[in-house]
Amino acid sequence: MWVEQSLLSRHTRPRQLFIPALCVLTVFVALIGLQSGAIDLSWSQLFSVFINNDHTSLADAVIWQIRLPRLVLCVLVGAGLGACGAAMQAIFRNPLADPGLIGVSGGAALGAVSMIVLGSSLFAHFSEVLAIYAVPVGAFIGALIVCSFIYRLSSHGGEFTIVSLLLAGIAVNAIVGSLIGFLTLISTDQQLRDLTFWSMGSLAGNSWKMIFPVAVIIVLSCCVLLKSSQALNLYLLGEHQARHLGLDVVKLKKQVFLCTALCLGAAVSITGVIGFVGFIVPHLVRLLIGPDHRYLMPASMLLGAILLSVADLFARTLILPAELPIGLLTSAIGGPFFLIMLFKTFGSQRG
Repeated sequence: MWVEQSLLSRHTRPRQLFIPALCVLTVFVALIGLQSGAIDLSWSQLFSVFINNDHTSLADAVIWQIRLPRLVLCVLVGAGLGACGAAMQAIFRNPLADPGLIGVSGGAALGAVSMIVLGSSLFAHFSEVLAIYAVPVGAFIGALIVCSFIYRLSSHGGEFTIVSLLLAGIAVNAIVGSLIGFLTLISTDQQLRDLTFWSMGSLAGNSWKMIFPVAVIIVLSCCVLLKSSQALNLYLLGEHQARHLGLDVVKLKKQVFLCTALCLGAAVSITGVIGFVGFIVPHLVRLLIGPDHRYLMPASMLLGAILLSVADLFARTLILPAELPIGLLTSAIGGPFFLIMLFKTFGSQRG
């Protein structure tokens, strides 16, 4: 494995310290998030909630019923987006790749919009049975259906090529966009407001019973992606070289595709569309500690959790008592970052 070692030998010292530093920063950001909001709590109040566990106090209700579930969701979704972004950039061997290329976000949006607009008519029984879970389940099913369709279009004779995956994703996303546009056109004013708010992303209104099913899917998917880190390192050498080293390339690509679809589908179903986190985070980590996925993957998960937690903190506190959609903040950060990286890439190619 001397080829792999020579490729991944840089940044040894920084990456040994980077992950522990991110762990400490994650805890610090989490405590700030629990303390700050419409009702600011002192440090003594915050720690007394966990020590005394007084279920009758206002601080206890704010922490256990509102802020802690939201923080857990932030960490889970941020970690999932970071891990999926790192995996997809490795599979495409392109630092500008985004997890949304495989159609998860578009499929989830179609499922959610379908439930919002048609939930009282075409899917009335479905909405009655699932109640508060109707829109998340619809979004998750929509994501899986669209991803399955793209998967079928990308698989030919036992092969699973990246070019066909990219082209299929572009075509299917265009069709999904037109369907969403049609549903938006026939929606009522209230439905239009609901689907617009969902499409901008939000972590508000989620309870423990809403989070638990999503947590199971995200955690399992991230564990599989973490286990694939060594295989992704080999894949970076090129498909032919990876095959000569004994890697089942087709199996790896299918595994990453499946885990990404499940993880992002679960995340988007409960939060709405949150853009650019899966693109920004792995790219930053790669610049800081190199391309070794044994370090890149866990670091991307931690930094994704931190970035989304900070964005959620600003979303909750910038315009009190109202709340900003978190997708607006991540897009405001990610859009300029994407342009900078795009120009930087073009500049290096010309040079």
